[in-house]
Amino acid sequence: MQLTGPEIKRQMKLLNPRNPNGCPNIIIEPFFEECLGSNSYDLHLGDTLKVYKNTIPYGMKPAIEYDDNRMYKLADWFENTAAFNKYMRGENLIRPIDPCKDANRETVTIRIPKNGLMLSPMFGYLGNTVEYTETYNLFPYIDGKSSVGRNFISVHETAGRGDDGFCGNWTLEITVKNYTIVYPNMRIGQIYYEKFDGARKPYHQNQSNHYCGQREPTPAAPIPIDNFVQNHR
Repeated sequence: MQLTGPEIKRQMKLLNPRNPNGCPNIIIEPFFEECLGSNSYDLHLGDTLKVYKNTIPYGMKPAIEYDDNRMYKLADWFENTAAFNKYMRGENLIRPIDPCKDANRETVTIRIPKNGLMLSPMFGYLGNTVEYTETYNLFPYIDGKSSVGRNFISVHETAGRGDDGFCGNWTLEITVKNYTIVYPNMRIGQIYYEKFDGARKPYHQNQSNHYCGQREPTPAAPIPIDNFVQNHR
């Protein structure tokens, strides 16, 4: 059962002695009344993005500070003509990401200026929400706002679901289908809350939690290869 906007606000005021430090079931910081919807709360894009370094072709810029007074061409995405020509000749080596290893997880950090940052359909961007949240005894999840979706901006790939006990700013896996401008503090998504049945297994008490307490855009932890699955066959 999904919580309504007024119930989200009510849960934020109810202290629960079973929670850490007796805090409420829902914490959203900062909280703005005008961002509370019918059954969700609007989340805002932070001012930092990260891109996996291995995904950036030689000499290419993963994003461009936007200037509304100029037009752009493909060559503008490169540091110099030599890098652009190398890319056009198809001489860039493919450097894959290995999701199951720590190697090659280095990221490049990009700040989003107030005048906007142009993103490319070529890249995936790790962003984060301005809002820090804590959730207990409820199931939180995020999704893009309808206007964000209609601009073909995706705010998560498959990781829009949170956990009972998750604490932190939400990392966003942002992709765009067109060259698209984003701004710091733009409304980027919504957080929802649902009730659940059964015994609890809070995320913050799970030894294998990788992302609890995250504040900045957080790269992926290595994906386990479970040999016991093969041994079971």
